[in-house]
Amino acid sequence: MSVAELKDRHVAATETVNALRERLKQKRLSLLDTDGAGYAISKSRTSVSFGPTDLVCCRTLQGHTGKVYSLDWTPEKNRIVSASQDGRLIVWNALTSQKTHAIKLPCAWVMTCAFSPSGQSVACGGLDSVCSIFNLNSPMDKDGNLPMSKMLSGHKGYVSSCQYVPDEETRLITSSGDHTCVLWDITTGLRISLFGGEFQSGHTADVLSVSINGSNSRMFVSGSCDATACLWDTRVASRAVRTFHGHEGDVNTVKFFPDGNRFGTGSDDGTCRLFDIRTGHQLQVYHQQNNDNDVPHVTSIAFSISGRLLFAGYSNGDCYVWDTLLAMVVLNLGSLQNSHEARISCLGLSADGSALCTGSWDANLKIWAFGGHRTVI
Repeated sequence: MSVAELKDRHVAATETVNALRERLKQKRLSLLDTDGAGYAISKSRTSVSFGPTDLVCCRTLQGHTGKVYSLDWTPEKNRIVSASQDGRLIVWNALTSQKTHAIKLPCAWVMTCAFSPSGQSVACGGLDSVCSIFNLNSPMDKDGNLPMSKMLSGHKGYVSSCQYVPDEETRLITSSGDHTCVLWDITTGLRISLFGGEFQSGHTADVLSVSINGSNSRMFVSGSCDATACLWDTRVASRAVRTFHGHEGDVNTVKFFPDGNRFGTGSDDGTCRLFDIRTGHQLQVYHQQNNDNDVPHVTSIAFSISGRLLFAGYSNGDCYVWDTLLAMVVLNLGSLQNSHEARISCLGLSADGSALCTGSWDANLKIWAFGGHRTVI
């Protein structure tokens, strides 16, 4: 068979797949008679009562000299690690604002960071295409720097996101610009499984974010520049369990809902969406109407412990607090006193749900906590 014939067959097969995908989409829409907000309204649910004084900026963490790109909380709630364009990881005590570690990285172009479940190690990755592990208990070298304890090498593109498998100090999942995700064994430095890649079984563009299911750590979800999210089972790496369509731009961030049955996404199309992993349906769209055509991108999301609130950071410096049930904005942290002065690049909730940390291109991190009677979000 000639190359031309193979190309013709490929084009025909692609058209058939796209036609079937469109038919499937229309069938799903016909079966989906309402969305989450419509159902909630029919049950007379009311919006969360939430005023500007309920959530206040109680700390500003200053120390980075470049844009903050990523942050993560420890499971014991009071420490934060942040990664910045200045080429450093900083570990903070969130209660006192003190820096406990300032780690100079071998590659300054860091894009992601994460705490291990014990809080004893941190991982980071970026444009050097490797994931670097640092043991915070290791002694400093002669230059006063913390030495790298392990390098996870194997990706063929930048490392965009990393997350430790919950309660497993030696396993970590990364996503990359090479269109794949990898499950690693940190002890050996070797990869256990590769998700996606050569076969059209996963993403077809850069993977930007991963989130592991807190209820079932064998399942994780990934978001990509191909405008889709994929659900994976670590026991079956050859093919995504399900692919979720709906976004019209890069999916920059994904996050599992607290119950593990749903997950949220945030995209360059300016929307956040909520998907159900059991049915594959899109349950809700969180979209703020803008008067102009310059729609701010969603850069990062997090859910409250109950799941009733969705925090979403945007490229214009806004940080909306959404009522997930009614798809209504109940507060914009960007409009409050002491808010960020540039793009919100990352955010995360403390383990007990009592505080939110946001990171920005203004080189600062801010901790937001409830005043008054509220303690847990």
